[in-house]
Amino acid sequence: MLTKEEKEEILKEYKDTGSSEAQIALLSAKIKKLFPHFKENPKDQHSKQGLLKAVNRRRKLLSYLRKKDEERYNKLTQKLGLKK
Repeated sequence: MLTKEEKEEILKEYKDTGSSEAQIALLSAKIKKLFPHFKENPKDQHSKQGLLKAVNRRRKLLSYLRKKDEERYNKLTQKLGLKK
């Protein structure tokens, strides 16, 4: 889980906490933070399910943002280092 300070730091860049960009950035940070846990605990299926939910939610939000505004999508994927 992300700490309150980490969330606030990410949300400083995005003024609106409900925007797609802010939600995608938070999910990306959460996903990145979970990967070291799975290197130590490869059999943790419950956390793996939560990771898959987060990845799918981020994928849906990225798809929505791409349909809605291609320019914002391109800026965000470039900024977060996500594949297109």
